Parts: sequence; C-alpha cells; structure tokens
Amino acid sequence: MSISRWDPWGDIVSLREAMNQLFEESYSRPRGGGGNALGLAVDVQETADSYVIHTSVPGVKQEDVSIALLGSTLTIRGERKEQKCDEKDGRWLIRERQSGAFQRSVTLPGSVNADGAQADFADGVLTITLPKAERDKVRQITVRGAESPNVVEAESSTE
Repeated sequence: MSISRWDPWGDIVSLREAMNQLFEESYSRPRGGGGNALGLAVDVQETADSYVIHTSVPGVKQEDVSIALLGSTLTIRGERKEQKCDEKDGRWLIRERQSGAFQRSVTLPGSVNADGAQADFADGVLTITLPKAERDKVRQITVRGAESPNVVEAESSTE
C-alpha cells in the first residue's frame, strides 16, 4: 500500500467542476416549460432529388402541427396538449410526458422548390419531402471529342 499526500484543494476544484457541469447541462438542454424543443428530434436525409425530414410527434394531432419554409430553413411548430386529471378520474402517480408548445428549425444545405413540398402524417411520424431546386440537382454533361463521347458528372451550385 502506498501513502499519498492529501491535497485540500483537490476536492474543492472537483466540486467547482461538478457545479460548472451541472449549470452547463441545465442551460444547454432545457426541460419543461413552454417554447422549448420538448425533445423534438429530427432525421434529415438527402436524396438525389430531395431532402426528406422525419420527426416523431406522438400524441399530437395533425391540425396542431404547422410547417413553414423560408429560403432553405424549415420550421416545424406544434403543441402537445396537456392531459387533465380530475379528482373523479383519480390522481397522477407518475407524470413524465411533456406537454406544451414546441418548435424546431432546420437549415438545409441547398435550395428547395417550395411548390413541390409534401408533408405526410402517419402513426405519429411526420415526414416532410422537399424537392431540391433545379439549380442544385446533379446534371450529366456530355464531353464531345474525336473519339467516343464520355459522360462527366457535375454538380451545379450558386452561392
């Protein structure tokens, strides 16, 4: 067994680090209350012709969800209604599901064609399909020469 010298400041430093971590976590991941994300996670998929966004919104009616597109930023807003519990119905023993307004914005890497946008709501999953703008789609360019024509793939992008 080895003997080590006790440092009285070592415990204080680790307490300070623990408090800093506690405060950082509480500010970076808000819980409860209105106006925060309420855990609205999204999956964004890019295909050759479109961007597809999937998000789970269980317990939310389709009329309580609104979708807005401004430029290449998609915003999903909605509200999970609070389930009431009257005295005649009983009392809550555990209450973990969050309720209130939620909002999530996602900025896409390219331009989209808002006129061709579609949103489908099935089994608590909202799927939004946003076709890419024509200028951001991959185009095939034929190279002509003395021999046989070769095809070169090019991606057009304007910034």
